[in-house]
Amino acid sequence: MALFVIERNFAEQLDAETMDYAGIRLVNDDAGVRWLYSFLSADKKKTYCLYEAANPEAIAEAAKRLGIPADVIVAVEEFGPEAAHR
Repeated sequence: MALFVIERNFAEQLDAETMDYAGIRLVNDDAGVRWLYSFLSADKKKTYCLYEAANPEAIAEAAKRLGIPADVIVAVEEFGPEAAHR
């Protein structure tokens, strides 16, 4: 699986505590993508999410089904002190 970073822009503030994580996982599993983790901007209107997927189209499909934005999808490679030990 390849790694992708997704930038999401939300019109309103995102409340990470009220998200349906189980529902998101079901849709992601069906689309063949795996959400690893996300960062939430200080104004709570933008996230940067790291995903594993076969291709960006699978991520876009899952986002569409979930009704959430996937404004920018970028293929990335992991590097750094933790990655060097894997």
